[in-house]
Amino acid sequence: MAWGSIGGRTTLRSLLRLAMAAVAAQAIVTFARLVTAVRGVWHGAGLSGVQRVYFANHASHGDFILIWTVLPKRLRRRTRPVAGADYWLKTRARAFVGRDVFNAVLIERDPERRLEDPVQQMAQALDERSSLILFPEGTRNTGDEPLLPFRTGLYHLARARPGIELVPVWIANLNRVMPKGEFLPVPLICTVTFGAPIHVGEAEEKDAFLARARDALLALAPNGRRP
Repeated sequence: MAWGSIGGRTTLRSLLRLAMAAVAAQAIVTFARLVTAVRGVWHGAGLSGVQRVYFANHASHGDFILIWTVLPKRLRRRTRPVAGADYWLKTRARAFVGRDVFNAVLIERDPERRLEDPVQQMAQALDERSSLILFPEGTRNTGDEPLLPFRTGLYHLARARPGIELVPVWIANLNRVMPKGEFLPVPLICTVTFGAPIHVGEAEEKDAFLARARDALLALAPNGRRP
């Protein structure tokens, strides 16, 4: 191949970008483990290669990193976080991490600027054999309540792809590792607890399903976080 050609330069640039993304991914995983000593606890989900939607509580921009970190490498490669495009496309560095390192499904949260349906974006990622990390609260919870009300996306995705396992995941302590307004993390042990998979019932209504999903997630919380 003639690397001086346009096609050659494009291919070389793509290979370099992939290599940089792989190095960055390993660095992020290593840093997360050093700072949080994160460990995964599997209650009913099991470490299988089954395609899943992991739905979790949301207190920090780093939440999906901890879930991603505790997954085995073979699962991590095909597990994509669902995240806000406004945050992850704000700078070139964030865009690189969001798109190239994590291959995130980036959702436009402003309905007036949205060109794609978020549920369809997630369903398409599932159709491509990816698993997803989803935060049904829709935004970070910085208050005293253990969980904010769930938005409807999880229900509509479950309806669109009813065969996919929905696995509740409770992330403990990350909000204390990186308190709001602080620049440097505070070393503290974090846990990521995976619960038993659920599915939407054939005739289950939206409110009933979201309440059941929320209860499944709260059941994994440490005693001090339960309402």
